[in-house]
Amino acid sequence: MPETVPGAVPATVPAAPAAPAAPPLRLLVVVPPLAGHLLPARALAAAWSARGHEVAWVGPEAALRPLLGPDALVHPTGARLFREQAAGGAAAVRSLWEGFVVPHTRFTLGAVRRAVERWRPDVVLADQHSPAGALAAHGAGVPWAGFAPSSLETGDPLGGDGELAAWRDGVLRGLWERAGLPAAEYADPRFSPGLVLAPSCAELLGLDRGAVPAEYALVGPLLDRRPGEPFPWAELAPGRRRVLVTMGTLSAGVAGGFLERAAAALAGLPDVQAVVAAPGEVRLPPGAIGRERVPVLELLERGAVDAVLCHGGMNTVGESLVHGRPLVVAPIRHDQPVTAGRLAALGAAVRVDFATAGPEQLRSALRAVLDDPGYRSAAELLGRQLRDGGGAVAAVERLERFARTPR
Repeated sequence: MPETVPGAVPATVPAAPAAPAAPPLRLLVVVPPLAGHLLPARALAAAWSARGHEVAWVGPEAALRPLLGPDALVHPTGARLFREQAAGGAAAVRSLWEGFVVPHTRFTLGAVRRAVERWRPDVVLADQHSPAGALAAHGAGVPWAGFAPSSLETGDPLGGDGELAAWRDGVLRGLWERAGLPAAEYADPRFSPGLVLAPSCAELLGLDRGAVPAEYALVGPLLDRRPGEPFPWAELAPGRRRVLVTMGTLSAGVAGGFLERAAAALAGLPDVQAVVAAPGEVRLPPGAIGRERVPVLELLERGAVDAVLCHGGMNTVGESLVHGRPLVVAPIRHDQPVTAGRLAALGAAVRVDFATAGPEQLRSALRAVLDDPGYRSAAELLGRQLRDGGGAVAAVERLERFARTPR
């Protein structure tokens, strides 16, 4: 029997109970075409549909369709290429907005407005990195809720960098003005004044539970059934502890050197088997299982890994924690350094430097989270705090109440 964690969240989350008899609601989801944003939004949309409501999406078919399936209603935007983002620090935040969020918003705003006009949603779910959703909804007088799958826009992730925050605020105001919305009505398109859904918890965001704004719904990870990934389950070695290594879908272009160092570190842990999500050219330690993509959530659900080495993306972190697994985190950019810092401060992870950590340091960090039960206990505590948010069921209930509130 696979090892399980008490209270662990299964990969397939039970659907929300049927809503009381009332007219079904239409939800329009506007998220960037990135797996880290699409996967939690998809889980929310599945729970929304399970309650008898309707859902539609706005985005490029080529990116959305593989994750949403053939039956999803997608209002297409077309696709375009975006500039490569900087690797870390303030430069990464600036390049995120200048190289992706701003051009993506300008490129998609017309399509989002047409979707709002033609499909007539009751509520729009607008990802914080897809401001077009908020801009289009506000202009049409449609209620919109903010969606924060990244911790980059909550709390004080910029570390009090007033200059960078002021620059970003100017960028947001520029998007508002370019959309032709009245300056007197300006509202930060990252934060709906009525509801902001975040798949996290106060502790992980560094917020005092008593000071969380009333409009925030910190619902914990949003999990649902994932597309099946072929995996050689029979190659999992019995009697050995296992480490899952994954650096996220957006990091493939910069993670090669780090993965080589991680493989060298794991080669020095003969009692540990590595399961590595990596391109085929990365040399793996003896006995490791390597695939370009691995079923992360299913591995965690089955209790097939004992620790996780990752970049600190919120999906991987949340999924690891709700299954009580400690982490070694090598953050690269955006919200990852903030999340890594919080995990280390809370005792659920060891943080290492992505650019400079060598095999010996990585081996020491992995040995710490595998051998010291304190890391496992801290991860299990954070997992319980995340599960307390209620997941997709709680998110849908909050969204329903928000959509039905008279205005």
